[in-house]
Amino acid sequence: MRRSDLVGVYRADSAARPETRPVVRSRPSRSRLSRSRAALGLAALAVVLAGCSSEDAPRLGFPEPATEGGKVTLSLWQGSWLAAFIVGGVVWGLIAATVILHRHRDKDPELPIQTRYNLPVEILYTLTPLVIVVVLFYFTARDQTDLLKLDPDPDVKIQVVGQQWSWQFNYTDEDVYIPGTAAEPPTLVLPVDQTVEFALTTVDVVHDFWVPAFLLKMDLIPHDPNYLQMKPIKLGNFSGKCAELCGTYHSDMLFNVRVVTESEYQDFLSNLEASGQTGQIMPELLDQELGSPRAEPGEGDVS
Repeated sequence: MRRSDLVGVYRADSAARPETRPVVRSRPSRSRLSRSRAALGLAALAVVLAGCSSEDAPRLGFPEPATEGGKVTLSLWQGSWLAAFIVGGVVWGLIAATVILHRHRDKDPELPIQTRYNLPVEILYTLTPLVIVVVLFYFTARDQTDLLKLDPDPDVKIQVVGQQWSWQFNYTDEDVYIPGTAAEPPTLVLPVDQTVEFALTTVDVVHDFWVPAFLLKMDLIPHDPNYLQMKPIKLGNFSGKCAELCGTYHSDMLFNVRVVTESEYQDFLSNLEASGQTGQIMPELLDQELGSPRAEPGEGDVS
């Protein structure tokens, strides 16, 4: 076969085969990535907000205050979040402005001049966090002073005794008490719209008296009583617990709170006296363990 014939066959074969080119996979554009991230952010926000009603959203996760002091705590919480939103908005705004105004452009032949120091900006970045901390400290100290202020003449005085792993409540003025164990958590009954003083004591380790709906809690320190006053403003039943890790059955150290009217409260005290729950329960609790509903039979029984 002549050389010219070979060239003709090669050209015919090349024309018959489709032209193959390397496959180039394009990367998603920045705008597409930005839209995807924004969509994910909005979806996450929608999931979070879906669990909140129109009444719950302004409290930002806090329960509705059931005490007069709880309103102060809620106000501080909301103010802190408002400050965080403002600071976050300013910071993200500055970041966006920097990215947009100082981005690299194709027409720029080289990088802009690199400034090593900028004294005004450094002073601003130093003073701004200081101002934020000072403002938050002021409002925190102001509200804490208000919440811990003690009325010299409270309407009701209750001694709260914490012990592994339950609570005992002594109504000191009425000389009656409510016993409790981990298997049978006690129910603390309080009158509505009256100032209640809690004398917090413990016979063993550190505990913490906490009713979440009251939006305030305080530690029980051995040999060093703490005092806390609250004014319930909402009728109903509330749950309480120990908020300080205190041992094996810490999670079982629960109690209930029932806020009632004045007449119901007086009936409750009369029933305690009629059932023989008079006196103070503190002395006989020393060196005893109140057990747990998860304990084995006979383990942790009060002797």
